Amino acid sequence: MNKQEFISQLQAGLSGLPECETEERLSFYSEMIDDYTEEGFTEEEAVTQIGSVSDVISQILAQTPITNLVKEKIKGNKKQKRKMKAWAIVLLVLGSPLWFSLMIAAMAVVLSVYIVIWAVVISFWAAAAAVAICAPAAVITGLIYICLGKFYPGLFMIAAGLVCAGLAIYLVCGCIKLSKGFAVLTKKITIGIKRCFIN
Repeated sequence: MNKQEFISQLQAGLSGLPECETEERLSFYSEMIDDYTEEGFTEEEAVTQIGSVSDVISQILAQTPITNLVKEKIKGNKKQKRKMKAWAIVLLVLGSPLWFSLMIAAMAVVLSVYIVIWAVVISFWAAAAAVAICAPAAVITGLIYICLGKFYPGLFMIAAGLVCAGLAIYLVCGCIKLSKGFAVLTKKITIGIKRCFIN
């Protein structure tokens, strides 16, 4: 893919962004390709260095606030004022109790699923914290038992504390990966919602 094809595909993909922002992004990537060609790359190699158009669009959407996209969509709708037919308006008004309540229900379900997912992540972190706190508490209790002459219960408590310490390490590593995974999922969902405003 050469520079012109890359820029035209990028422009088509960013059609929902504000015009000034689109021009700014296009000029940025155009200059980036020019910089690569000055370093000795061909246009095709320069475009390859930048990455695919869809990846670039995803990066731009991740950086663009959703409020900008909504404002641009509203502005675009005002420019393209279509006259609705009378029967369409009547159907829209008469059906509003049904479609409005369905829309609210769908948004509530999506929000609930999102909250439940993050509640699971928080629960895993709470479990990891509990096990991590148990580790030193069990070791200290075991040492106290040994000092009081209860050798075997003290030894058992120290062993339980060491097991808890090992489990805490595994749980924390798992929680970090789980949190990162859900953060990536959240980012992809957000980009998907932003793409709906662009397309």
